[in-house]
Amino acid sequence: MKKILIVGATSAMARAYARIWAEKQASFFLVARDEVKLQQTADDLTARGASSVFTHVLDMTSVSEHGAMVDRAFEKLSAIEIALVAHGTLPDQAACQASTSEALNEFAVNGTSTIALLTELANKFEQQHFGTIAVITSVAGDRGRPSNYLYGAAKAAVSTFCEGLRARLFKAGVHVVDIKPGFVDTPMTHGLDLPKALVVPPETIAGYIDNAINKKKNVVYAPWFWFWIMLIIRSVPQFIFKKLSI
Repeated sequence: MKKILIVGATSAMARAYARIWAEKQASFFLVARDEVKLQQTADDLTARGASSVFTHVLDMTSVSEHGAMVDRAFEKLSAIEIALVAHGTLPDQAACQASTSEALNEFAVNGTSTIALLTELANKFEQQHFGTIAVITSVAGDRGRPSNYLYGAAKAAVSTFCEGLRARLFKAGVHVVDIKPGFVDTPMTHGLDLPKALVVPPETIAGYIDNAINKKKNVVYAPWFWFWIMLIIRSVPQFIFKKLSI
């Protein structure tokens, strides 16, 4: 029976992943800032077969409270085999450009808060000498684009942090996997003008997360074709790239 911590548990991708393991009678510790949605998620997992579901309401920008939350998760589950970090927002790039406080707030949500949480989780996992920490970042972190460079910068910071953390925790028998989704059909992307052929449901990403954890992948593009898309985008010379409106 798996023991799983999910932060950002009410996100579409996190819920889809949790449902996979609820049907296998896993135990969960779920964290999110919206108490109503969090309870709805917990009830859904219980109905699907979860052995136990504990909840914890927390805004992840309250980094001083991360330690207590992580301690409670380990206390309730006794050990954690999988930690999925899935919280975040999709910022309004124009608003971030117009306001320093907005830019710093969104960077805190998508970057700093994740790094703070991973620091707490890493110390606990290092002590227990097993488990996997899976972090949902984004293909946006592969290159800064005019349309979303604040979001991309935050995700790039998290991916770089994960790379170093992976090397550190490998010596302790703990694995760190970086999940990089492309366009996903979630409430966060509703209303955006996205190429429909590249948009996938959250259940598809959940399958990639599960496979990446099971096979101890290091970095996974979800779906797979984003590896090739981003390879092409990264190969565009800067003197050309800066002229593009993407």
